[in-house]
Amino acid sequence: MTVEAEVRPVTKRDINRLLRPRSVAIVGASEKPGALGAAVLANFVRNDYAGDIHLINPKRETIEGRPCIPSVEALPHGVDLAILAIPRVAVVDTIRQLAARGVGAAMIFAAGFAEGGPEGVADQVEIGRIAAEAGMVIEGPNCLGSVNYIDRIPLTFIDTDIAAPSPGGIGIVSQSGAMAAVLAVMLESRKLDLSYSVSTGNEAANGVEDFVEYMIADETTRIIAMIVEQFRDPARFLALVGKARAAGKLIVLLHPGKSSAARESAATHTGAMAGDYKLMRAKVERAGVVMAETLEELGDIAELAGRCPSLPAGGTVVLGESGALKALTLDLAEELGLPLPALDDDNAPELRAALPDFVPVSNPLDLTAQGLVDPDMYYRTLAALFGDDRVGTIFAGIIQTNPATIGVKLPPFLKAVREYKSPKPVIFAGVDEGAPVPDDWIAQLRAEGIPYFPTTERALRAVRRIGAAGEQDASVTDAAPLTVAALADETGVVPEYKAKALLGPLGISFPKGKFAATVEEAIAAAEAIGGPVVMKAQAAALSHKSDAGGVALNLVGADAIRAAWTKMFSDVARYDASIILDGVLIEAMGARGLELIIGAKNDPQWGPVILAGFGGVTAEILQDVRLLSPDMTKDAIVAELGKLKQAALLHGYRGAPALDVDAVADLIGRIGQLLRGEPRIQELDLNPVVVYPKGQGAVALDALMLVG
Repeated sequence: MTVEAEVRPVTKRDINRLLRPRSVAIVGASEKPGALGAAVLANFVRNDYAGDIHLINPKRETIEGRPCIPSVEALPHGVDLAILAIPRVAVVDTIRQLAARGVGAAMIFAAGFAEGGPEGVADQVEIGRIAAEAGMVIEGPNCLGSVNYIDRIPLTFIDTDIAAPSPGGIGIVSQSGAMAAVLAVMLESRKLDLSYSVSTGNEAANGVEDFVEYMIADETTRIIAMIVEQFRDPARFLALVGKARAAGKLIVLLHPGKSSAARESAATHTGAMAGDYKLMRAKVERAGVVMAETLEELGDIAELAGRCPSLPAGGTVVLGESGALKALTLDLAEELGLPLPALDDDNAPELRAALPDFVPVSNPLDLTAQGLVDPDMYYRTLAALFGDDRVGTIFAGIIQTNPATIGVKLPPFLKAVREYKSPKPVIFAGVDEGAPVPDDWIAQLRAEGIPYFPTTERALRAVRRIGAAGEQDASVTDAAPLTVAALADETGVVPEYKAKALLGPLGISFPKGKFAATVEEAIAAAEAIGGPVVMKAQAAALSHKSDAGGVALNLVGADAIRAAWTKMFSDVARYDASIILDGVLIEAMGARGLELIIGAKNDPQWGPVILAGFGGVTAEILQDVRLLSPDMTKDAIVAELGKLKQAALLHGYRGAPALDVDAVADLIGRIGQLLRGEPRIQELDLNPVVVYPKGQGAVALDALMLVG
């Protein structure tokens, strides 16, 4: 929970007082085994912390031979960091006392604040208020602390032994302290260099955004690995992602919550389908974040980014030694959407010359067991691929079996990498997990910037995650925002007839129709339109008309209109007596076509997003949709529509005519202009939108808006 107060921006100097303190105070210092204060002090001693350490314990004069002071009031003025290893009930008063002593930062381990009920919420808000007034940095409450690997400063009660100062590389920012610790152990076990690990906990005053900004400015951090359950300042985070990209730094994110149910009901299909996780993911991926699906994958992506000389990109060529593995890799590549450039005997002459005659050129490439009798084949193969411009990433899935086999295969492999010094990423994965691979061989691979993975599937998934992020089209349309003057008079749910009147002049196509407040007006409207018509009940409180009997189709003639009017008003009253209809909308019956749903949602934190996908009765079941930014170019919109699972239906599936995708993209572009010009539109639903053959356009049959 954040404090609702004006606060000055957190600077790098402020965060330095937390992560690189020249002086620390341990409030609740102890020598009792298992006590948090004792563990913190032991970490400082174990890692040779050279700054001043002030121990605070009113019941002790010394701890481990170090002097104790009785209270915060006895601290010298201006200590950089205070670590609070004390119960929750004492935290707020202690923070107040620390602020009075000019302490720059505080770390709070205690839990039971915003997650513990109204009293805890109030205390957490008070901590934030004090910090804002005093200019203090606060980590926590409910955190496990931080670790500064660059300067060997363990600011945590978890036993930590930093063997040597780190050159830096990967920074960890996590709201969960446990997951920060787990991720750090995972990365360290892979011999990867870390810069900082920060657990932000409840974020009473400072959140993940502050520490991401610090690591973007930090020269020792090149990759930021994040575990976040809730972004408290999404707009700021998205801006920081842009800064990270400009600085050449990669942000990798694991965000739980993909499978959670919608937190609240929504007025439109779009509101329900563009849920919190999906909306967050669409926004951060467009900004340039690489999303991980699991903790293991987070580590895998961080390893690829941290070890390879450049990020995996472009076409991937897979080297293997088994026909079955080749087939499995083709299956996985199709599932992941991993581009594998087509190589054959004719278009890859250098590779053809490197291989025995009986090994056909392909991708994936099956080298067979020939490498055991002709180890130089690995050298020749890599050399040929280094010189092929179609190849962006080289992936080797090698059978390891035993130390002798590795001793035959790896030397020529390493020789090629060392001699050619190609900037192309080379990734090595064993096929037989558990094979006894000597640590020295793995160390040699890693020393050459080659990540080592025990399985091929994990590594290929990580390659694809990074590649997909690099393929994001971040170009922005030059179309100006659109405004609708009459929208100023609307608040709440805008029924269909009004929504169409507002949207029609913007170039969004609807069936020919007219609103009727009386049955006579309905008859006149039907006569003016001609042919069969549809009658639809109209009221702001009636979002889903068909459920209430509020739709009548294929009406012809005055008698049919009168009968439908009477039945419809009766059915709606029986469905919900509180609904008072404004009237009905009479529209021409349209030709059949392919149904899509196109809508929009303006999230109060993440901002506007457009949803486009296949509609009809299966919309909520299959959820074959894409979430699009309202500032996308037309080409980018068309590309996103092509990623729908049923996209083949748009392009002439099984002899059907190709549909007017351009018209759909134009409609989506118009909605984007409207969202950028009218931020009061909270939700917009066009469902269904019927798409006709190429050149014949797309027509929205229904429209509903929610205006703030």
